[in-house]
Amino acid sequence: MTFILQKTLIYSIPLLIVALAGMFAERSGIINLALEGEMIFGAFIGGIVVYLFQKGDILTDKPQLMYIIIMLIAAAAGALYSLLLSFSAIKLKADQTIGGTALNMLAPAIVNTLALLLFNQEKIVPLKATNFVLINEGSKGIAAVLTDKAYISTYVIIAVFVIMSIWVYKTKTGMRMRACGEHPQAADSVGINVAAMRYLGTTISGALAGVGGYVYVATTAGGTAESTVAGMGFLALAIMIFGNWKPLGIALGAFLFGFLKCIGAVSSSIDFFKNLGMPMYFYNIIPYFVVLVVLALTAKKSGCPKAEGIPYDKGQR
Repeated sequence: MTFILQKTLIYSIPLLIVALAGMFAERSGIINLALEGEMIFGAFIGGIVVYLFQKGDILTDKPQLMYIIIMLIAAAAGALYSLLLSFSAIKLKADQTIGGTALNMLAPAIVNTLALLLFNQEKIVPLKATNFVLINEGSKGIAAVLTDKAYISTYVIIAVFVIMSIWVYKTKTGMRMRACGEHPQAADSVGINVAAMRYLGTTISGALAGVGGYVYVATTAGGTAESTVAGMGFLALAIMIFGNWKPLGIALGAFLFGFLKCIGAVSSSIDFFKNLGMPMYFYNIIPYFVVLVVLALTAKKSGCPKAEGIPYDKGQR
């Protein structure tokens, strides 16, 4: 049980922060379908930084500090990439769905092209394995899930999730940003800069997605960055909808889908799943099948921001 919960947490943490990323953009009024692309780009830049750190023997004796620095750089990369979406949606008033889809297609192309130019292969592999795991062998029972062989990113992302969830609901700037996603004309009438709030929401969204992308790669792929994150960005979007655009619902959805996602990874190691005799591919499709069911059941109870996806027109009332 402890093993399954540990694996569930590994898959849940990236979903948790990326689903929150989607919420920030949509609460400001921008549909961020580009979460997948932002994850890929953040993971790619993080992979380059790991490679350079190892090549220059920088912080290799302090892997936890290295990991935190790389997470910050991945966040900056995701925020930078998200500016393409916010510029097209806010300045150019382009269709946000098409813009997000285009960015999802652009990110793998950028990663493959640069990786081929720099490393002669379509992925970035660390020069050597880096142990980002905090090992506390003395932990027992359920406590071991958070303390035994845990990643520092788990603690960082949970802290960021709580802080940002409080910020968006309890601070003046957070409330102004949410107002721009519900009724931008009313927000503008009291002096709120709608464009600035939407840029802010989308940039925060990109930063959180970039972090989630690198954390997913670091914890499940040994730091190897390539042109995919296994659809985690789209799964995070579904979790955001499942959570009704609210942090608590997102947290519940992230851990539920994290559990479903980990089943495929542990099916060959757990006697119960091995005895069922089902192929691994069957377990791998479970999360996506459940997504379809959940979206179908919750479609009529959507609590999405009323102005999401609608370009702001100052003259419209």
